[in-house]
Amino acid sequence: MTAIALRKELHTIIDVIPERSLPAVKPLLTYLAADDYWKPVTEPASKKEIAMIEKRMKEYEKNPSCFVPHKRRAKT
Repeated sequence: MTAIALRKELHTIIDVIPERSLPAVKPLLTYLAADDYWKPVTEPASKKEIAMIEKRMKEYEKNPSCFVPHKRRAKT
């Protein structure tokens, strides 16, 4: 579905929402439309996390065959 078609569908849904429900929907739509909603917050790794990552990297460097690659599941 294209973005234009999806927007039209959403407008139609908004148009049929009962008037009494509109105040409940407005905060959600306002939240979703805000620019900062789409900006993820990336925190720096803690000392413990860095140590874990370094340990696993060293294990991989010693023996890469002991790691199992991530495989996608077949769609059913």
